[in-house]
Amino acid sequence: MNNFVRNLLTEWRKLGLPFEDETFVVAVSGGADSVSLALALHELKERKKLNLRFVITHFNHNLRGVESVEDEKFVKKLAGKYGFELALKKENIVKQGNLEQNARNARYKFLNETAENIHAFGILTAHTLNDQAETFLINLIRGSGLEGLGAMHALRVQVKEKSEIRLIRPLLNWARREMTEKFCRDCKIEYRYDTMNEDLAFQRVRIRKVLLPLLEDFNPKIIENLARTSFLLQEDFQALEKISELGIIGFENISNKSGEKNELEIKQLKNLFPSMRRKILRDWLKNQRGDLRSLDFKHIEAVENLIFSRKSGKMVELPDKEFVVKENGKITFTTKKS
Repeated sequence: MNNFVRNLLTEWRKLGLPFEDETFVVAVSGGADSVSLALALHELKERKKLNLRFVITHFNHNLRGVESVEDEKFVKKLAGKYGFELALKKENIVKQGNLEQNARNARYKFLNETAENIHAFGILTAHTLNDQAETFLINLIRGSGLEGLGAMHALRVQVKEKSEIRLIRPLLNWARREMTEKFCRDCKIEYRYDTMNEDLAFQRVRIRKVLLPLLEDFNPKIIENLARTSFLLQEDFQALEKISELGIIGFENISNKSGEKNELEIKQLKNLFPSMRRKILRDWLKNQRGDLRSLDFKHIEAVENLIFSRKSGKMVELPDKEFVVKENGKITFTTKKS
């Protein structure tokens, strides 16, 4: 058994994933990472290590003309050769705003819809240590807090209307991009290459092509070290979440699962550790807004400073014409400027 396949099986056990009688959606773009994952899953199934149903999915973003068409043809051929079921979708991506984010949102919508339709246990994506290091740096540059610096999780449960679908990244904790490329070569598969990965207009490409090579001059193992740092920060954030859920801090008005009220008592917030106070503020704002989009550390810091301000009636302006106002011993979330 190839070491790549053996490592995937070991990670499968570590993540506590089922070995039989379940269905998984496998996201395959045609690149080395996702192709290596599909090939390794096929081998584990052939060796009867996994008795599972795998359905390959491919989303054609239609952003690269003939290349996008060839990617789709490649994935079709791969699925046929190795006996995978296949689900395809083609969609023109909205180019206004953040193109990367728009493409990602459309792709994950398709993945989740497919998983729900076939009652899948989870969605498998082929993110690697490289992706984790890049995401860590993107969030660091953006000024993210503890949760953002934790970057991607190897296993995350998504609660849908009628089910729970797990988003699983079984290569994230151990595989580098060089390993996925080598495994494809070992299997004599010529994977596809996305030429947009050379376009320095995209931040992730600049980090991959410019920043990370510079950092590797200081430390050849920078990718592993950045990924390890993100995993350690994930553990710290999870500990804070658990403390909050258990009510250990003595602040029961808000947790990950509550926070419908649009106001918080300042006295309670003042008595918390800074890390817990910022976490609760982020949870609260997420519940009020629906998400944390466009919010970064400076906004959380401004709200925190508002808590300790001696003046009542002061406020902090957030993106999208939203406000946090301090008044009568409370901070209040509102969409109206007082």
